[in-house]
Amino acid sequence: MVDGPPSDVPDLDVPDLTGLLLDAESVDEFLQALVDSALQRSPAADGAGITLERRGRPLTVASVGPRAGDLDEKQYGQNDGPCLQSLRTAGEVLVGDMMGERRWGDYPAYAVACGIRSSVSLPIAAHTHTAGALNLYFAKPDGATDVDMDFLRALAAQATGAITLAQRIGDAQEFADHLQTALKSRTVIDQAIGVIMGQRRCTAERAFAILRSASQHRNIKLRDLCADLLTNVSGRPPTQDGLRPRP
Repeated sequence: MVDGPPSDVPDLDVPDLTGLLLDAESVDEFLQALVDSALQRSPAADGAGITLERRGRPLTVASVGPRAGDLDEKQYGQNDGPCLQSLRTAGEVLVGDMMGERRWGDYPAYAVACGIRSSVSLPIAAHTHTAGALNLYFAKPDGATDVDMDFLRALAAQATGAITLAQRIGDAQEFADHLQTALKSRTVIDQAIGVIMGQRRCTAERAFAILRSASQHRNIKLRDLCADLLTNVSGRPPTQDGLRPRP
């Protein structure tokens, strides 16, 4: 069955995940710490993992336990299962006993063969482009009755904010990398324009038009053409940090 989390979660002893994220050396380290925290507070569980779906592709980004990753991968392979249902519907998915489960094709039988009889999945970052689920697996039926569900809900709620922050940091870094590449390209092009202006005694607009025409005629990127020109003139390729000469 699918249950929704309560509207107000008690103030529990949940780790400061945003602070943990900022202190972690990588997002992978943060996600692993999140899984470890969930398992520490759920000693009845035999494994735990976090699934994130980005651009429609689910991936286990952290896991603990010998079979957690295998159980996740089985669900990804058939594009169905409790963890995928949780992240796609933003609801909790509780499986009391895999032996009597009729959902998700042959996944329940596979779970039983792996020694897992029950599970619980809680949504993380629902309705975002990095939605996910926190999954716990148990060797006995109704394993979730022995765990602190309020703590897990609070943990998943905090993880939502932290993962959203991590995604924004990642997007900002990707944008910064693209911007840095563009600035480097602009510097190389500007240097090449200066060379053409000196050689042809023409305006910057005319020099740029000459370079662009040559780029199209030779079917190579404008930056690569300009880099080749600067290499031929100076005897070495342009520096990576723009106009500053190497020491």
